[in-house]
Formats: sequence, C-alpha cells, structure tokens
Amino acid sequence: MKPKFILAAIFLCCAALSLLAQTPPQRSIAVTIDDLPVVSVRKDLKTRQEITHKLLQHISKAKIPVTGFVNENKLYTDGNRDDAQVDLLRDWIGAGLELGNHTYWHNSLHNTDLTTYENEILQGEVITKELLKKKNKALRYFRHPYLQTGLTLEIKDKLNVFLKEHGYTIAPVTIDNGDWIFARAYDNALEKKDSAMMQRIGAAYVPYLLTKLDYWERQSVKVLEREPAQILLIHANSVNSEYLDDILKMLAARGYKFVSLEEALKDEAYRLPDTFIGRGGISWLHRWALAKGREYVLPDEPKVPDFVMTEAGVRSE
Repeated sequence: MKPKFILAAIFLCCAALSLLAQTPPQRSIAVTIDDLPVVSVRKDLKTRQEITHKLLQHISKAKIPVTGFVNENKLYTDGNRDDAQVDLLRDWIGAGLELGNHTYWHNSLHNTDLTTYENEILQGEVITKELLKKKNKALRYFRHPYLQTGLTLEIKDKLNVFLKEHGYTIAPVTIDNGDWIFARAYDNALEKKDSAMMQRIGAAYVPYLLTKLDYWERQSVKVLEREPAQILLIHANSVNSEYLDDILKMLAARGYKFVSLEEALKDEAYRLPDTFIGRGGISWLHRWALAKGREYVLPDEPKVPDFVMTEAGVRSE
C-alpha cells in the first residue's frame, strides 16, 4: 500500500474511532407537579391521602427530584387550618421534595386584577413557608395558574418585578399536555363505577404523553436547533397516581436524565425573553417560537383522544 493511502486509512480509522467514542447528548428533564396537595372531583381526605401516597411511592421508587406547586386554599376546611391536609405537604417535604407557590386560589391572572393576584400569591405562601423553614428550606419557585402570565406587557412586567422582590423564580413549562383532561375523565368513570372506561382511559394515557413528548422534542429543535433541559408539567391527580411509574419509565427509555428544577433552569434557553401576551397558557417552547414567527410553531401537536374528551365533559383543550 502506498504511504499516502496508509496515512489516509489511519486518518479514517481514527475519525471512526473518535465518532464511536462520542456518546450522544443525554436528554434531561425536570418533573413538576401542580395543584398540591391534590386536585380531584373527590374532596374527601381519604382520596387525597391515597393519591398523595401513591404519587410519593412512584417518586421514591424512581429516586428522582420533583417540585410540587401548592394551592394553600386546600389546606383549610370551613375557613380553618386543617392539619390533616397540611400533613400531606409534610409528606412531600419528608420525601425530600421541593415545594413551590401556585397561588392560594388558583385564579386566572386574566380574570383577576393585579393587586388581588399578588395578594393571593402572598396568601398562598404562609403554610408552605412555615413547613419549609422547619426543614431549613426556602420557598423559591412560582408557577402561574393555567400558565397565564398576563395579557399586556405592563401587567407581565409588574408581576415579574413583584415576584423578584419576594424572592421567587418563575417555573416555566416546556412539556405541556392535557393530563388534567385524562384525570377528569378517569374520575368521572370512577364515580360511575365504570371500570372498563377507567382501563380504556388509562391505556390511552401514557401513549398520548409519548406523542406529546415527541412533538415537544421536535418543536425544541425547530425553534432552538437543539433540545434544552425540558420541564414537564403534570398534576397531583388520580390518573397520575396510577400511571406515574409508567410515565417515568417511558421518559427513562427515551434517554432522559431526571434533574431538579434548579438544574434545568441553568439551561441557556431559559434566559430567552418571554414576551407572550396571548390569552392561552402555552408552553415556553411555543412562546419562543412565536417570538421568531408563527412558522416556527409545528402544526401537528397531538390532541387528547375524542373519547377521553367526551368522558371528561370537555369541549376543547
């Protein structure tokens, strides 16, 4: 073999070995759960305890960091603090998980004047702060109910200033989905004792989330030319108490490493400005896409199956 061909062969071999040595970039995701302690059509303590304990069992089994966002109105019964409800938050903290503020009432910013909304943020931190302080932890994160962040830049900016002054970091969402519709359908079937429908809803749930995940991954590449550290939003509801283990396995099989919300927010994507002032509560991936132009929003976002919508009694997502 001629020397120049030998050198070329060595170069190609080295290049091939270098490529083989490179591992593909690992995906990462922060799991966040809204509407703590529990959101369910059933308001009794036993149901709340069962849902909470099942969620925590799944989380403990997977050994992952999770941030839960609290509506403190659920910690009161007939206007009085209900320690049995507060105990549910103690269980979250006892499991080593982080808690954030989701306002007291979970009211829409679009339908609430800013001063009232800000007061509801402060009202919604009283018990959570108290519990966290006993564990030498701080209340750091805020998530807008319905992901509604303001219909004008003035309202948006004033609220952002208020949150910063009170030590809050906004918790964005990239992996948004209709899990709440599945949960309502699941609860309705449970109330009717329709076990067949419950199984049908459950069987459709994780595959639906997989299609949403695929969509948001593609949307990430479309708008950012890469996949950032994702932030998943689900709710503290019955369907997740049954299927969270399957969801976490699905995420792991797709190459995701589970990280804290703090770690996810270190991704430079979350330094991008959020100037969205539309009425809907949408993923930050869509906010960033719209800032570049509507052509950056992928058109094929998966929808909740029609039979689930019907069972939930919901007309649109």
